[in-house]
Amino acid sequence: QVQLVESGGGLVQAGGSLRLSCAASGRALSRYAMGWFRQAPGKEREFVAAINWSGGSTYYADSVKGRFTISRDIARSTVYLQMNSLKPEDTAVYYCAADLTTAQNMGIIDYYGINYWGKGTLVTVSS
Repeated sequence: QVQLVESGGGLVQAGGSLRLSCAASGRALSRYAMGWFRQAPGKEREFVAAINWSGGSTYYADSVKGRFTISRDIARSTVYLQMNSLKPEDTAVYYCAADLTTAQNMGIIDYYGINYWGKGTLVTVSS
């Protein structure tokens, strides 16, 4: 079992930055990939970024490459999503996710195949 708690969402103007955090707890986290997904109103949940807990390899959606950075702090069991140059289309509820897979695979598989989710944190980007 893995428990995930997100924080750091809020309201920001276009072009601004936010950092989301995901505190993870559970056994054998080193076997997991950790990721961020988002869901805008009326849209399907979509992959944003993922990282292998062990080794730190990362994988990004094309829409956020060069603007978002995923990282992890092993000592704090926390995954971060640094979001820069935010756009109104980045507005969504952002969910932290975890599964026994790789970062790249997390970006490929259907989101409903992911086993562990946080409750989400809202990010609103105003124009």
